[in-house]
Amino acid sequence: MTRSVKILWRLFIGGFLFVVLLFVCANFGLFGKMPSVAELENPEADLASEIISSDGLLMGKYYTENRSEVKYHEISPNVVNALIATEDERFYEHSGIDAQAVGRVLYTFGSQGGGSTITQQVAKMMLGQGRGNILRRGIDKIKEWIVAVKLERNFTKEEIITLYLNRAPWGNVYGIRNASRTYFQKEPSELKVEEAAVLIGMLKGFIYEPIRHPKNSIDRRNTVINQMVKAKQGFLTPADGEKLKAKPLVTNYKPIDEAIGIAPYYRRVLLDVLKDWCNKNINPRTGEPYNLYKDGLKVYTTIDSRMQKYAEDAVEQHMPELQRKADAYFKTRKSLWKGRDNIVEAAMKHSERWKNLKEEEWKEEDIKKSFMVETKMKIFSWKGNEKHERDTIMTPYDSIKYHKQLLQTSFVAMDPKTGEIKAWVGGINYKWFKFDHVTASRQVGSTFKPLLYTLAVTDAGYTPETYIDGGALTLGGKTISGGGGTMANCLAFSKNIAAWRLMSIVGVSRTIEFAKNCGIKANLPPYPSIALGSADIPLMQMLQAYSMFPNKGYNTEPVYVTRIEDKNGNLLHEFPVAQSKQVIGESDAYTMVKIMQGVIQIGTGRRINSYSIPAQKAGKTGTTNGNTDGWFIGYTPDLLAGTWVGCGDPFIPVYQNNVGGAEMGGPKWGIFMSKVYADNKIAFNRQKEFDAPAELKNDPIFADVNIADLAIRGDSLNGDSGNGDGSEYGFDEPEEDIAPVVPDTPKNKKPEDKKDNTPKAPMKPVDDKKNQPKPKPKTENDY
Repeated sequence: MTRSVKILWRLFIGGFLFVVLLFVCANFGLFGKMPSVAELENPEADLASEIISSDGLLMGKYYTENRSEVKYHEISPNVVNALIATEDERFYEHSGIDAQAVGRVLYTFGSQGGGSTITQQVAKMMLGQGRGNILRRGIDKIKEWIVAVKLERNFTKEEIITLYLNRAPWGNVYGIRNASRTYFQKEPSELKVEEAAVLIGMLKGFIYEPIRHPKNSIDRRNTVINQMVKAKQGFLTPADGEKLKAKPLVTNYKPIDEAIGIAPYYRRVLLDVLKDWCNKNINPRTGEPYNLYKDGLKVYTTIDSRMQKYAEDAVEQHMPELQRKADAYFKTRKSLWKGRDNIVEAAMKHSERWKNLKEEEWKEEDIKKSFMVETKMKIFSWKGNEKHERDTIMTPYDSIKYHKQLLQTSFVAMDPKTGEIKAWVGGINYKWFKFDHVTASRQVGSTFKPLLYTLAVTDAGYTPETYIDGGALTLGGKTISGGGGTMANCLAFSKNIAAWRLMSIVGVSRTIEFAKNCGIKANLPPYPSIALGSADIPLMQMLQAYSMFPNKGYNTEPVYVTRIEDKNGNLLHEFPVAQSKQVIGESDAYTMVKIMQGVIQIGTGRRINSYSIPAQKAGKTGTTNGNTDGWFIGYTPDLLAGTWVGCGDPFIPVYQNNVGGAEMGGPKWGIFMSKVYADNKIAFNRQKEFDAPAELKNDPIFADVNIADLAIRGDSLNGDSGNGDGSEYGFDEPEEDIAPVVPDTPKNKKPEDKKDNTPKAPMKPVDDKKNQPKPKPKTENDY
């Protein structure tokens, strides 16, 4: 044997051993993790986690790839035949690798198509392989072959076909069932030949998608039909093929809309809660943290689907009327957008139009010009179709201003005792407006006043009949004036002078301390103006703060989820029902309930009485200066709910000459509560009256007729006057706290104007005060 022949043999044997070594190394995972035998025997596509309501309905899913799996017998033979004819004609003959196809690829350098079998493509999807350099792709191909052979050993051909069709992507739609439903509104078992050909044709690339590229799609469909004719299995006769190719492209496209489902805004917020849980908990099957998008978790929430619908119905019923009034007002405000070009430009740069033109390498100047050209478009409109959409012609620039002038809203209902959130609406339409206003911070206006009044009750011993002077008072360089009245009267009619005087007694620091203890985490500026609601606070934090009133002094944290199970229904985690702490005494809480009932009985929230709600109710309206925000937060013995209305940009007012939160928020609350109380299947309509503490049951001051009488006793009947000019607050000097007055005069007498002679006394902590007896009123009142 010559030396050259020996060298050739050595090269051949060495190369063969090197290839064998590569396969061995790949098999043992030296080039990346390989699926185990157990994983191959129990293959799983990524399973979406399901979100389930408290009454057992599927609310929606979290997924990376939204798929709904099918079994082999649920797939039309037309789909299977089209797939085999196009992707792997010798599928039933090979054992995972088609040597003939591999040889063709090597001989033609891939010019006549690839050589991957259907089994190899399943392996590729299981391995999560993508593009890479030639070395990376070479190693991936070895791994792919190994897994393909293992798959063939562990599964029947029908099972492999099913695995492929359940995993295959059709753009951002995954699995044959979702693809069939999206493009033809039917199950995979019902697909005709020409429909199956369209879907199988799309697997070559999204340029064959029938909605965006109909010509490409019909050409590709006909190619698939030709392959079915040419296939040695004879799936179609030439005559049938010609008839099918002559048919027009017909689809029934309806995308899987992320807004479909129950409480989409809630599900978006819940995402952060669940991600945090997943990061802290290990999946024993994988040894890694749970994956919300792949592990098929079942998440049981607190949302009641019926109450959620009633909340959304209330928005649908109330907001169009507000928008009608706002539109009429905006027509008179010609200067509304003067000096606001920066806001519109920022919105332009966040739009899809801007991003798409940027990708097409348009100059910024040309993109801006395109926003000034009228074009056909869809806009959101309460006057549109059933989806609230309307076709129109306007410039994209004007469409931005149009949509920013649409009033937004938020609404949440919760159980004040357990903290369970029962309904959550974060905006007027999730498809059009993804921003969640429930978690957004907005000026709360007079809805903050009950917290200050609570301190007057707990720390200064005030009762509903305590008289609060009117007149004028200056704090921190800001003077407030107005009529006074009983404490019940001042809250019922939201008199700013009363809140201003209470702040001079309670003090800024104590107010902030108490608000924080009640669950308000937002930044509260250390100025007296927080008494009038100048702070920006999210609705959820305000609801938590209000939970102490119907919950007998206990503050309850919101609860989003009750339990989490794995895909097989095994319990993984059960969440505590309530995290409550007592922040005020039961008697003080009841005192505030009775005072806040006056708001609805005869005060700023009295229009609530026009709704059929067969239970006692209490609450507070809130309006900010310039009518940019309208609030109403109220409760019955069983249920606490709050709502906000305003434009997304705070500089845009709602409209003039409205009655604030009573008009902007109150009706929505009333509509929701009336629907809940009319539904006998809902458990939140059982208790009709607030529970009175034993020591107050026979106290005449708390009789409804007496409270109503006290609420009308004041110097004037000024309504909610907002919180003043918010621009002033940032320039206040922090107010030095004035020690509180502990009244030592009978509560039924109007105190003298103490002014600078006000005696100063140390404030007592809430816990020390809550069990102290209150002075009894005398039989005759002198107001």
